[in-house]
Amino acid sequence: MQAVILAAGMGKRLKELTSNATKCMVEVNGVTMISRALNQLDRLGLNKIVMVVGYEGEKLKDYVKSIPLDTPVEFIENDIYYKTNNIYSLYLARQALLDDDTLLLESDLIFEDAVLDKIVNDPYPSLALVAKFESWMDGTVVTLDEENNIKSFLGKKEFVFEDIKSYYKTVNIYKFSRNFSRSHYVPFLEAYCKALGHNEYYEQVLKVITHLEKPEIKALCLDGELWYEIDDVQDLDIAESIFASEDEKLRKMQRRYGGYWRYPHLLDFCYLVNPFYPSQKLINEIKANFETLLCEYPSGMYVNSLLAAKYYGLRQNQVCVGNGAAELIKSLMGFLDGKLGMVLPTFEEYPNRKGKDNVVPFYPKEKDLRYTAQDLIAFYGDKDISVLTVINPDNPSGNFIPREDVLKLAKWCEEKKITLIIDESFVDFADTEEESTLLDLDTILAYPEMIVVKSISKSFGVPGLRLGIMAGGNKELIKKIQQDVSIWNINSFGEFYLQIFEKYKSDYQSAMKKFIEVRKNFVADLESLDNLAVYPSEANYVLCELNEPYNATKLTGDLLNKYSLFIKDLSTKKGLEGRQCIRLAVRTKEDNDKLVAALKEELK
Repeated sequence: MQAVILAAGMGKRLKELTSNATKCMVEVNGVTMISRALNQLDRLGLNKIVMVVGYEGEKLKDYVKSIPLDTPVEFIENDIYYKTNNIYSLYLARQALLDDDTLLLESDLIFEDAVLDKIVNDPYPSLALVAKFESWMDGTVVTLDEENNIKSFLGKKEFVFEDIKSYYKTVNIYKFSRNFSRSHYVPFLEAYCKALGHNEYYEQVLKVITHLEKPEIKALCLDGELWYEIDDVQDLDIAESIFASEDEKLRKMQRRYGGYWRYPHLLDFCYLVNPFYPSQKLINEIKANFETLLCEYPSGMYVNSLLAAKYYGLRQNQVCVGNGAAELIKSLMGFLDGKLGMVLPTFEEYPNRKGKDNVVPFYPKEKDLRYTAQDLIAFYGDKDISVLTVINPDNPSGNFIPREDVLKLAKWCEEKKITLIIDESFVDFADTEEESTLLDLDTILAYPEMIVVKSISKSFGVPGLRLGIMAGGNKELIKKIQQDVSIWNINSFGEFYLQIFEKYKSDYQSAMKKFIEVRKNFVADLESLDNLAVYPSEANYVLCELNEPYNATKLTGDLLNKYSLFIKDLSTKKGLEGRQCIRLAVRTKEDNDKLVAALKEELK
């Protein structure tokens, strides 16, 4: 068996990275794509490797010759690479296809060894390697029958997004037997080039062959083996995170702060949402209006604050809607003078906006980070603060202060002329018999210096919409914030959600009941594990502490690298320095069970 690598392209979408070098010489985590691929092929004991070169061909040949390989490498030059596509590069290598069984691959791929092992070791002589279609993929897709016969090759013109569940993406790695090349591929390749020219893709030939009664080629589906096709700098960034070393992979994933839908096999236990809401019916209503929402301008703050006020029974001039709660927090902290009282550890958006010199921290004395409203009153009674922020339930501890006690704290703050900020982004997850929210008209009017912040993303499960609200009786402050944010800070999808979500209130309540039951079972499962202290939580996450000698950072990395599970490492968080703490989001029972099983294995 031999390998044929197509490496003549210019890689224009990588811009300056390919200004004076061919695409496959771009580095992924310090190693060029072509060096990695050649070394992976070299271990297979092939008869030879044939490379079709074009753009910066001499530079590429010199580079390849500098790589110590046991397998001989031959070069074929495509002198008109700038006006042809890869069908012509393969046409130039057609004699090689006739000489031996061939692994055909493109040079802009990065993959793990298991990918090559899968196609080489499969006994079927001619195969197209494919993977279930995912959102990041682009290019040719195929459909398959029950026996993995290729029913059709579909290019961009034939691609129908409604059918993506049935699509498989070609990985651009093929195995052609010499007999298949002689009887099928090369004759059709020559005829296709003669009839339609050289500015096509070699998959077009396979598309024709699949219409034959006996095409003699099947699809081989990957099952989680890692690969990525690199066409632009975003592809390069994602590929570097997927194929990073274990330590680097964790660092690269942590700095992304979301966007993990680009990693379909990753289970995200780090970022916090509601796993049981929104309902499918609500989603379908948004889908039905997608085109209008995409193509129309959203309303401004007046309308959006009116929509939010309507849901919570407030007045329009008491509410401000933000592009996530973070936008409102940033604006709010800019209008509040004086020092900030804050429980640590906490969600750090608040203290970061004030700066450490303007924060007076309260550190809970209990190991499980429990504290009460009375603890805060006692601590801050003689402190010089003008603002006190309480996240309830707290993040990351899950500590919860009942509504009655929060109102006692609010009354105390009114008497002390302290602005109280209650962030109740997680309050809907609390298991209480009565409503815990402070977002009602009587409460807002009774405590005019209190500000209530709520992230819609977390409890309503729509973080992609970036919605948050802020409410308070201080109309002048609310007006300042309304004017401070940009005129269209909410997009049309967020506005439409605010318009319709009241209709689905009963679905939301049902989702919360289901969530509380799942959390209860998740906590019980965690408590059954060795070497893990599990602290009580009324939020959609659980704070845990590892026994010695286990390390939170190492465990976080191991879960990511071994199991594709991403958790929150808290070992360096302010207020938890030196403690081996982790935070685990609550997901569905199926997902939670996977995490518990992995923790059981790692914490033996």
